[in-house]
Amino acid sequence: MAYCKNCGKEVSEFAANCPECGSAQTKQNQNRNVSVVDNGGFGWGLLGFCIPLVGLILWIIWKDEKPNTAKSLITGAAIGFALSFVSAIFSVM
Repeated sequence: MAYCKNCGKEVSEFAANCPECGSAQTKQNQNRNVSVVDNGGFGWGLLGFCIPLVGLILWIIWKDEKPNTAKSLITGAAIGFALSFVSAIFSVM
């Protein structure tokens, strides 16, 4: 059950109006139909490359909800980590 935003009385989750005061009720599930943009663009890969830790964190957050973008991020982060490692080895030599 849900509660009316106007009078606080208990109303059905699917009710369009409160039966007590007649106030219009908004649907709680309206945001479920919002489409998520998941283009996996070059910019996300570049962000992961330039700041690999941010790419890794965003990959963890988005791997299920935005798989294409997460793949771009982790690819850029992996390349960034690898180049940082290689440059660190060459700087020691």
